[in-house]
Amino acid sequence: MKIEGLQNLTLLDYPGQVACTLFTAGCDFRCPFCHNASLVLPGQAPEAIPEEDFFALLEKRRGVLDGVCVTGGEPTLQPDLPDFLRRVKALGYAVKLDTNGGRPQVLRALAEEGLVDYVAMDIKNCPDRYAETAGVPGLDLAPIRESVEFLMRGDLPFEFRTTVVRPFHDEGCFRAIGAWLAGEEPYFLQLFQDSGDLIGGGLSAFGEEEMRGFRQILLNFIPNTALRGI
Repeated sequence: MKIEGLQNLTLLDYPGQVACTLFTAGCDFRCPFCHNASLVLPGQAPEAIPEEDFFALLEKRRGVLDGVCVTGGEPTLQPDLPDFLRRVKALGYAVKLDTNGGRPQVLRALAEEGLVDYVAMDIKNCPDRYAETAGVPGLDLAPIRESVEFLMRGDLPFEFRTTVVRPFHDEGCFRAIGAWLAGEEPYFLQLFQDSGDLIGGGLSAFGEEEMRGFRQILLNFIPNTALRGI
């Protein structure tokens, strides 16, 4: 596993759990608003953290930490992710996986083996603007739709989330997203924040009232829509 970053303690990343968060390098998307550009763009990732150092931390923090968040980049691109998660689970930790949903076969395999306990899947935008927002011209949405369907039809706890950023989102986008994802699942609208480590430029956050307006649109389709970062 290419572990390129580690947060030793988080009370926010994994709902209901005291956790640590590890960051993997590499991604198949190029979202302009990605706040971890150095993990996504080739040749910019920091020096990797040895796996054994990470597992030494988990051994040391038994009884303090409940779970491990695996994020990126896009973790499902890591070929040894299943073996890595087997070691994490063997130590008794719950696992939360962050993913863009682009590799449904990996997501399904991890879930079926019981290697993940919670999934947070990014929904970049409505289908008509997905490729633009993901920064991948001609993006095939079939894998994204497959991941969405797998989560919505299964028993694995999950959430959908969208980072809301100007100029990619508007009211029409959220009406279309609502019609697509209509259901009882948790869905979070996340306020865009400029980390200083972005892929693109010319981006800005919406105001609080605008964010509340987007949520109101979605509540007609997804009653468990909430705002995050406000």
